[in-house]
Amino acid sequence: MELHITGDPAADKLLSDDAFALLTGMLLDQQVTMESAFAGPEKIRTRIGSMDPAAIAGYDPQGFVEVFKERPAVHRFPGSMAARVQALAETVHSDWNGDAKAIWTQGDPDGKEVLRRLKALPGFGEQKAKIFLALLGKQCGLQAKGWREAAGHYGQEDSFLSVADIVDPESLTKVRASKQAAKAAAKAAKAP
Repeated sequence: MELHITGDPAADKLLSDDAFALLTGMLLDQQVTMESAFAGPEKIRTRIGSMDPAAIAGYDPQGFVEVFKERPAVHRFPGSMAARVQALAETVHSDWNGDAKAIWTQGDPDGKEVLRRLKALPGFGEQKAKIFLALLGKQCGLQAKGWREAAGHYGQEDSFLSVADIVDPESLTKVRASKQAAKAAAKAAKAP
């Protein structure tokens, strides 16, 4: 599996090689561009020397906020997002023995179970969990029975709705256009 999400070869390689880095990128994907969110794990790894869940969970919380603030910032909300990453790291460390990949592989779970496990993670609501499940299925070789159905419309072929569909600059442009259209429709629905 080789992901092409950030436009930065080092960041994309980390996402491709490290399941916890990919999970962290998904966690960071809010109120920043997708590329910036998914480049965050490489910034963390570069600054603290590791993406190991135990190392991140055990890092001094205030020091970890400073890691997030260092320029270029890991996220535009360094305090809250650093805490969320540490909470995610603690959960992966304690509940999954430090192996993020076990969340979607341990016990040969079906798509519904993988979705349930993802939604149980700190910072992963319904939509984020479905998008991540679609990313696993579309680009990371997840074979869990029923993953497309569990991922909802994000699991559809050629939907271009989320990071799960980004494989090159052209697909990134299509995903951006669909996100902008969805935001416009939501805004129009709220208008009096």
